[in-house]
Amino acid sequence: MADRAEPRHGPMTEEDLRAAWVMEPPKLAGKVQVVDYDPAWPGLFQREAERIRAVLGERVVQLEHVGSTSVPGLAAKPIIDIMLIVPDSSDEPAYVPDLEAAGYVLVIREPDWYQHRCFKGPDTNVNLHVYSPGCPEIERYLIFRDRLRGHPDDRTRYQQVKRELAERNWTYVQEYADAKTEVVESIIARAREGGAGG
Repeated sequence: MADRAEPRHGPMTEEDLRAAWVMEPPKLAGKVQVVDYDPAWPGLFQREAERIRAVLGERVVQLEHVGSTSVPGLAAKPIIDIMLIVPDSSDEPAYVPDLEAAGYVLVIREPDWYQHRCFKGPDTNVNLHVYSPGCPEIERYLIFRDRLRGHPDDRTRYQQVKRELAERNWTYVQEYADAKTEVVESIIARAREGGAGG
């Protein structure tokens, strides 16, 4: 199957969620928990990074702390988002069994969306997102993270939207994530317009 070469347009439907999740997608049926920044989050990422590198060795092309927990001072869901780049994320036998042996659980498989895979962690609440080199999502994750780290105005604006959305009731966490699309895309667009000096 061909990889989809663009960001998602529009929110994921329940059918989309069920197709992507390896198991029944967990229902939230309430509010999303957004907490103040915790200075322990980078250390939790480092611990996971060491475990992943120990398990996969040279199969780790790139490993990054992404998402809101990677931005000092930003309120977030207390889930460590990690982006792992392997030589070919569609080649599950090359890395999935080793991650599973270390306690990671494959929860999402999206062959039509950049061959994305996602695992939950063995003992820390993590989302381990797996992609292949050259996937456009890699640049998007990093440009968004770095923009928020370096621009307090965008960080404040994003945090305000997150806190407002966290007050609503959602059936799935993905609905909350989809509701942030407009602010996320505007921040990424400003980062691209501004370049390195913006």
